[in-house]
Amino acid sequence: MQWFLAVVKQYAVFSGRARRKEYWMYTLFWAIGYIVLGVVDQILGTHQKNTFGGLLAGLFSLALLLPSIGVAIRRMHDTGRSGWWILINLVPCVGWIWFIVLAAGDGNPGDNQYGPDPKAAERGFGGPAGPAEPGYPTA
Repeated sequence: MQWFLAVVKQYAVFSGRARRKEYWMYTLFWAIGYIVLGVVDQILGTHQKNTFGGLLAGLFSLALLLPSIGVAIRRMHDTGRSGWWILINLVPCVGWIWFIVLAAGDGNPGDNQYGPDPKAAERGFGGPAGPAEPGYPTA
């Protein structure tokens, strides 16, 4: 949960780098929240016909749109790619698969043009013992 909250606290930060763990933990908790709210929508009758989500799940997704884009861009930065690579999701049928492959890849060890390595201490490159930016969880 701390990874999810760290991303939400950086609501519209599109610079820097995000570790693989940060991105996937955020995505996991986002999916759990969406599913729970989708079930609540079903119970309350606020769901859309022929869809899973409804009013509450839609508001949840809308509220977390900017943090989701921000962490995806920072994840691409960690792999040494421009944040514009998130637009690969717009390619029909295969775009989201390609993005998952890119997001699942290892980050570049050491600093890159997008900032310091968030795992520098773990990789033995020195640097801070914790994450590169304030507010990041350390474990």
